[in-house]
Amino acid sequence: MSTVAVLNQKGGVGKTTLTLGLAAAAQRAGDPVLVVDLDPQGSAGWAMGVEADDDHLAVGDVLRTGDPKVARASIVTSGWGEGIDVLPASRNLIDREADGRDADSVERLRRALGPVVDQYRTVLIDCAPSLGPTTMAGMTAADGVLLVVELSALSVRGVEAVVDTIEHVGREHHPDLDILGAVVNRAPPVSGEADRQEHELERVLGKATVWRPFIPQRTVVNEAVGHRCPVQDLGYRARDVIDVFDELYAHLMRVVPERPSAWRAGDAAEADVAVDPASGG
Repeated sequence: MSTVAVLNQKGGVGKTTLTLGLAAAAQRAGDPVLVVDLDPQGSAGWAMGVEADDDHLAVGDVLRTGDPKVARASIVTSGWGEGIDVLPASRNLIDREADGRDADSVERLRRALGPVVDQYRTVLIDCAPSLGPTTMAGMTAADGVLLVVELSALSVRGVEAVVDTIEHVGREHHPDLDILGAVVNRAPPVSGEADRQEHELERVLGKATVWRPFIPQRTVVNEAVGHRCPVQDLGYRARDVIDVFDELYAHLMRVVPERPSAWRAGDAAEADVAVDPASGG
């Protein structure tokens, strides 16, 4: 079982695209998967057919309580069919950014998910486009981090700040945390500027950290999101994209580290917290 935080501090680079593509690849492989939506926009959950609102338990309540019972009650079956569940985000997730002053807040997601996630082969955490407390909680709950970048100057420029935050979380909360790899999204077929940024990315992270294949620029990826379906539902037009996500998922399963004993379900204490989404956001 592996838990992976998918992130970049810059919005619009494709974190949700990669999360959805890997979830679809896990489904094709027959691996049960949980998608944890840590983006207040709730895009991943929405694209998987889940409508979240503040009247129902969601990931914000899990971050507020750190309670495994709240986590179990918040998880719902996605609209993609058997084998894919979602821990959705609702608007109250924004309130959790104010929890940064509480030293315990970063640990709550890990504590809540500990007894829950062993029923899944893969847990994918779609982080917010920021490096704030919510994203740090996602990293602390993960076995490793998967960066998403585009081959543009602004996207690659932000990678060093992400690396600094990962190192901080590693020092303070999760000594085994590391970058599993970096996935390039919306790669153009031919571009001198993209080639320059690819070399810069390899300089910053190391060549082996930048995974192949790149995710190509394809309208079919956006179509799948618009239809709220896995990309394989679009048939032959998505064949090359499907192959890319399958290769990336297979590579992820090869490199993800074994979960340390402190992360195992038996070591997570279940807090006795009332399950009430209205009490404090």
